[in-house]
Order: sequence, then structure tokens, then C-alpha cells
Amino acid sequence: MNQPTMQSLTLFDLLARSWQRPSAIADLRFSGDGSTVAFSSVDGTVAIATVADHEPPESRIRVSNDLGQAAIRPREKPPVPLIATTAFGDGDVPIAAYAHAGFLVGATGGEVLHLTADGEVAASPVRIDGPIVALDHSARSNATAVSNGHDVFLARALGDAMELGRRASTDALAFSPGGRRLACGLGQGLAIWVVEGEPALIREISFPARPLSIHWSSDGTWLTCGLETGGFALVSLADGRTDIIAGFPSPVRTVCWSQPANALFASGAFRIAGWSMAAPPVGGEASGALETGRAGLVLVEAVAPHPEKKLIAAGYANGRVTIAQIGARDELLVRPLGSAVTALAWSGDGRHLAVGAVDGTAAIVTFPSQMFK
Repeated sequence: MNQPTMQSLTLFDLLARSWQRPSAIADLRFSGDGSTVAFSSVDGTVAIATVADHEPPESRIRVSNDLGQAAIRPREKPPVPLIATTAFGDGDVPIAAYAHAGFLVGATGGEVLHLTADGEVAASPVRIDGPIVALDHSARSNATAVSNGHDVFLARALGDAMELGRRASTDALAFSPGGRRLACGLGQGLAIWVVEGEPALIREISFPARPLSIHWSSDGTWLTCGLETGGFALVSLADGRTDIIAGFPSPVRTVCWSQPANALFASGAFRIAGWSMAAPPVGGEASGALETGRAGLVLVEAVAPHPEKKLIAAGYANGRVTIAQIGARDELLVRPLGSAVTALAWSGDGRHLAVGAVDGTAAIVTFPSQMFK
């Protein structure tokens, strides 16, 4: 009698594998080959989930003989347990995808650790003074950048780390798509280095607030930073021009690019905020604004673009998760309520959506292949 009825089950109930961690999820990453997901928590631990679904949705879809309607039955077995590590630090630790199925973790002791898909931990030669607060890895150039909050270090092929020679006061780092350039937070601004060959500082840019995150467009011609206050910054790499897109009621923690839609999206508003890069939001221009999803009374905390289709996933402060068609009001409600969403990411093939939340929920939503045709 206590079992939920089919009518009350949500898509999240039917499609997601969900686990409970002891503390809030801070970040998540798919591995390079898409076979695993690493969830980092604010208690300094990391937990690894296998992406392969032992009860894929296609195996649970039934079509009625009389009406021809399709329905999906609930899962019968619990998901394969997560592989959890011990704590690497007193708070959340930065993570990055590394090699095919592994990850790099920045530890409080200053070490960069290699975390394998089965949870084994191995030390690398990369070690700096002070706790590692930011980390990024470029598979294209096999380079790793780390920061202790004051200085930035660069290591190639996980060799010895060299200091870039400038105090950066940063907890945000990001390699360009090709790995030739590295963007580093610089107090209330940004420093951009060429790191191919002998590293060289090529540009410094000022912002009105500290950058929380850094993201490059897929072609490396634009760069965007969510700011602690005042919206987000949009930088043209061609001429260094910077525009601040303001008016957000909350810090913009997530900014992302949709390559299929050639569009830019941000969290921190009461709807999915997006702009077409055919008419970018520079110089106060708003003609490229994309009405995506529905406006409401709850803040969007995270956004993630589908890698192959003109779709965007959004996670809200009330736990709601939706998938919207870019430039339209149509939405697919995946989860109606829950704990506030802290992290979202799609797998490279667009079949799986990983979700992290404040209450420690770590989940992978696996969609039927025919759902987004």
C-alpha cells in the first residue's frame, strides 16, 4: 500500500539511478571515455559511479497492444553502489577528468592525485606548497594547471610543476579547448597565458567582481566568467573586449556554451537565461536573447547544454530539474522537487545527465535513445 503508484512516479523515479552521499555534492565530472562519473562532496571525499546502466530504459519500455501506448516500468534492482574515497581535504576538492576513465584530484596537502575508475589512488609528481584550490587538465596538450589560491603552476605530462611567475590570487582555472592557452582568475579579473612552449602572459582583463568560474567557447574565440556579484563577463579573445551582462538576482555560478545552438547560457536568474552568439550580448545589445523554458519564482542554480541537440538542462534551488528546447518555452520535467541542485553535466553522447544536490544526492538520469529525436 505504501508503494508509489505508476501515476505518481516521476521521470526521475523511472530513469535515474540515485545514491545518497553524507554531505552536499560540490561538483561532478564525466571521465574522458564517458564510462564513469566522479562526484566530489564538501566533506573532501569523491565518489565514482559507473555510467553503464544494468537496467537501461529501453529494456523496461512496454507498448500496450490495444492503444499502442508506450510505458516504462520501474527499476527492479538497486543501482550498483558508488566507489567512495576517504577525504582528500577538509572541504571540497577540485577534480578533473584524466586519461580515459580516471580523474585528477587536488588535495589539501598540495598533491595532485590520480584517481582510477575503480577508486585506486596514486600520487603524481605534481606537488605545490599549500592546499590545491583549483585544478584543470587538458587532454589535448596533456598539461595540468593547479593553484593554491595565490600562485598558478603548470605541469606537462604530470611532470614537475613550474610556477607561472605571477601571483594570481585565483580559485578559477581553465584551459582553452586546444590546450594552448590557460585562463586564470586574477583577483577581480583574469590573466590569459599562452602555455604552448615557453609560457607567456598575453593579456590581463579587469572585472568588477571576482570570477567564480571560467569557460571557453568550443572554438576558443570567446571566454565567459560567472562573477561573485553583478552577473557574468563575456570576453572576445580577438580584441580583448569585455562586456558585463548584469541584472542577475543571484551569483552566476554556472555559465556554459551550447555548440549545436551557437548559444550562451547562465544560471542565477528566475528562468534559463540564454543568448544566441549570432547576436552576442555585447554593448548592451539584447536582440540575441533566447526565450528558453518558463519563468518562475525559483532561481536556476545550474545549467548544462546537451552536446548534440539544441537542448539545455537546468537545475533549480527547489530541486527541480528540467530540459528545455533552446529558444522555446517547451520543457520536459525530469524532477519536480528535491534538494537544491548544485551540479549538472551531460555525458559526451547525450544519453546520460548527472545531477548533484545539496542534500548529498548523486544521480545519473539515463534517457531512452528515442526520447530526444
